Amino acid sequence: MPISRAQRRATAQEAILRAARDCVADGGYAAASITEVARRAGVATGSIYRHFPSKGELFAEVFRAAADAELELAASIARDGSRPPVERLALALETFARRALAAPVLAWALMAEPVDPAVEAARLDNKRAYRDVFAALLREGIEAGELRPLDAEVAASAIVGAFQEALIGPLAEHEGGEALVASLVTFALHAVAAQEVPHGRRSAHRSLENA
Repeated sequence: MPISRAQRRATAQEAILRAARDCVADGGYAAASITEVARRAGVATGSIYRHFPSKGELFAEVFRAAADAELELAASIARDGSRPPVERLALALETFARRALAAPVLAWALMAEPVDPAVEAARLDNKRAYRDVFAALLREGIEAGELRPLDAEVAASAIVGAFQEALIGPLAEHEGGEALVASLVTFALHAVAAQEVPHGRRSAHRSLENA
């Protein structure tokens, strides 16, 4: 069966997005020129603009695809009801930090590299989405008696901001390791932990003391 025009268009667009993401992962947005993206995708430079109205829109889509995959990983950990809320929070934050440090160029591009306004808008949406994931976990922890009462959205926003700010330097210099991950997770848990643990809820307190 002949390939339809819509299928050819979808295939070309997928190749462009994949090539653009690879460029960003290799050298950040600054190294991802339209010419290089076209070369890697095997298309003419001008054809890219038939799929994306501007370079900013192309890389905003690249950002959303890469960042949403990381977000879904954190969200899937948060949804795992087999673990207590505090444990899920710690695991989601640890996973976030480890994956960022394992792919420093891409993580730097996603979190901190100066970008086109279209990409910055996508970045802000992503931060809000992380806030919502962590805020839901914090509310669960409060309801379970594992965390002290607090404004979950404000605390979650602070955690997202602190994590990204603390990772920016190590990512830029390709440094960081187990000690940094442990320090970040411990900071976040202690920032939201109950000062007094209700009777029968000592396990969460012990896990924080041992963090």
